[in-house]
Amino acid sequence: MFNLRWILIGVLFHALPAYGELTLDEAENLALEADPALLERALRAQALQDQAVTDGQLPDPKLLFGLWNLPLDDFSLTKEPATQWRTGIRQTFPRGETLKYRQARTEWLGRAEAAGLDAMAAQIRRDVRETYLELFYQAQAAQIISESRRLFVQLVEITRAHYGAGRVSQQDVLQAQLELSRLDDRASRIDEQREVQRARLARWIGAASAQALGQAFPRLPGVPALAQLESDLARHPSILAESAQVQASRQRVQEAREQYKPGFSVGLEYRKRFGDDPDGSNRSDQMAAMVTLDLPLFTDKRQDRSLAASQARAEAAAQARALRMRELKRSLESDYSRWRRLGEQAALYRDRLLPEAAANAEAAVNAYQSGEIEFISLMRARINELDVRLQALRVRIDRARAAARLLYLAPQPSHPLSLSQEAAQ
Repeated sequence: MFNLRWILIGVLFHALPAYGELTLDEAENLALEADPALLERALRAQALQDQAVTDGQLPDPKLLFGLWNLPLDDFSLTKEPATQWRTGIRQTFPRGETLKYRQARTEWLGRAEAAGLDAMAAQIRRDVRETYLELFYQAQAAQIISESRRLFVQLVEITRAHYGAGRVSQQDVLQAQLELSRLDDRASRIDEQREVQRARLARWIGAASAQALGQAFPRLPGVPALAQLESDLARHPSILAESAQVQASRQRVQEAREQYKPGFSVGLEYRKRFGDDPDGSNRSDQMAAMVTLDLPLFTDKRQDRSLAASQARAEAAAQARALRMRELKRSLESDYSRWRRLGEQAALYRDRLLPEAAANAEAAVNAYQSGEIEFISLMRARINELDVRLQALRVRIDRARAAARLLYLAPQPSHPLSLSQEAAQ
């Protein structure tokens, strides 16, 4: 009772909402712990592993008993010498090594489900990372716009003061107010997108998606080299799942071949006889042993068709694996090229565009205060700085999302619910 109480307290404590900052690692862990689809896949894998044990066993023996040759005129047990009470047992043996291949097929199906579990976990991890990164972008963009809005409010106030002093025209005042309104519209659209991303994240982590995000840029594991990623594609869990399906289909082919062999059953009976022989002695009891054989003589519409069907399924499974490998290779090439190109763009924004935009905005402020440029040039400089900051953040986020997709293609750790070993090629 003491242990149960503390377990319940721990469960309730774990269920309480956390009000700290939500990190990317926490979002991933919550998603992988709470997704019911993963538990469903794990249970299916466990069911197949248990079923494989059953599929490798002989059928249950059959018990036989009853009366034979009982006369219907008087139902006498002793009148007719052929009347017998029979008790026996029979055991059926499937054809060839059917049980061996059937058990192996179910085991491979269980491995396919377990590898599919790891593939589903990897996909959830990738989707959570991309959604979290997009939510982080919206949060940071809202903060950037909020900072810029304070500057624009100051510009509106300064412009109105200058208009009162006759230094600027009414159009400058209206232009400043228009740009401030546009900025508010931008902030509204960003808030809308932020709620959309929170709703997407809530699909995996529930109420925890309402937590605030940290200010630090989310960190992902390092992206392996392209050659390493290419060589590791064969170990991707989705490929392992397809490979296990291929192996299961091959076992089905072998099982179909075994159906050309005869199956058989053996039986042993004890036969009790009643009454006496003519010489007055008791009728002797009897024993019978028998063997029953299947005769697979007409195979054109049964065994032949079954073998052809299993071979077609095996070929279809092999083609599905080849198609999946082709899709992964295409994704790898596309995402790696995009990730590398975005890295170059991120470096350009960090080293040149951001400093230049900030310097240009500062110079425009000084020039406007000195009366060297018009208000429209000042506003253009401030808007350009804002756009460059948002674009730099967008490029950095897009590169991180490309990295998340590349990490999805890398070998994945087995999910704790996974119960099988890796599926062989």
